[in-house]
Amino acid sequence: MIIASAVSQLPGRAPILAGTPDVPSLHGLFSGQPLESVEPGATLFWQGDRSRHVFEVLKGVLRLYRILPDGRRIIVGFAQEGDIIGLAPDAHCQATAEAVNEVRLRRIERCRFRALTEASPALTREFIAALCEEVAAAQEQTMLLARRGAEERVCGFLLRQMQRAAEGGNPATTIPLPMSRTDIADHLGLTIETVSRTFTNLTQRGVIAPEGRHALAIRRPATLARLAGADSQADIRPCDTDAARQAAWPH
Repeated sequence: MIIASAVSQLPGRAPILAGTPDVPSLHGLFSGQPLESVEPGATLFWQGDRSRHVFEVLKGVLRLYRILPDGRRIIVGFAQEGDIIGLAPDAHCQATAEAVNEVRLRRIERCRFRALTEASPALTREFIAALCEEVAAAQEQTMLLARRGAEERVCGFLLRQMQRAAEGGNPATTIPLPMSRTDIADHLGLTIETVSRTFTNLTQRGVIAPEGRHALAIRRPATLARLAGADSQADIRPCDTDAARQAAWPH
C-alpha cells in the first residue's frame, strides 16, 4: 500500500468479486496457489525482511507490529479473513506478521502479482481502491489515537470488529476476539490495565458480555457506537444497523 511506512503492512480490504474472464479480482489471483498454515505464535515475516510476496488471509488473525528503537511494541493492525497484505511497494517489510491463532493463507510473488495487476484495467482499479481504503483506515487509526479517550478507543475497536464479523456473514452482535488484552492495548496505545478496566466497565453496564474465551456478545450495539464517538447510526454499516434496531435492550 502507498502510505506511511509505519503502517505499510496494514491489510487491504479488496472487494471480493466473481473471478471470471470479464470481471477478474485480486482475490482470484491467489486461487491457484498452495494453501499454507501458520501455527499460533509463528512468524510469517519479520520487520526489515525483503518484501517478496503478497498474501491473502483465508482464516485466522495475524498481528502486524513494529518494534520501536526504545523496545516498545506497537501493533499497527490485525490481518483477518479476507484481507490482502503486502501490497505496499516498499522493498522491505515495515512490520512483523505473527499469527494470533491458526492462520490459513495463500501467497503469490510480488513481481507476478504486480504484472498481473498492471495487465488488467479491472484489477488496476481494484488495486487502487484497496490502497485508498488502507489510507482511510490509517487516517482513522491516527485520529483514534490522537483525539479519543480510552473508552472511545476500545469501543471503536469493538465496533470495527462487529462490522468485520457482519461482513463475514456472522451474527453482527457476536464478535470473535482471538487477540489478547495486551494486543489490544498495544494497538490502541493504552495500558493493559486500562483496557481490562474498560472491558469490565462495559460489561457491568450491559454493553458487552463474554461469550467463551475468544468472543464477545455486543448487547447494546447503538450504545457501543455512541461510546465509540460515532455520529449516529449512519456510522454503523447496514447489517449492523438492522441488528441494532432489532435489539431488545435499552440504549
